[in-house]
Amino acid sequence: MSKIIMGIELKDRAVNAPKFQELLTKHGCAINTRLGLHNASDQSCSPRGLILLEFIEGADEEARDLEEELSVFPNAVVRKMVF
Repeated sequence: MSKIIMGIELKDRAVNAPKFQELLTKHGCAINTRLGLHNASDQSCSPRGLILLEFIEGADEEARDLEEELSVFPNAVVRKMVF
């Protein structure tokens, strides 16, 4: 069984965040750790963000499904590390 870490760069966060959140919730039982990074200040919020996901061991199929479902976001970039 493998351990998967997925990085997702999501652009146009204000527009894409609700649908993106739905996908993360749908696959939430297979996600062990989730970390969201973006530049924010009291003046503005970055239009792009980076999300790191650590999947539970053996969740290869779930990670593949999420990666496929993320294809609806034209400005999303997905990268994976498999251990």
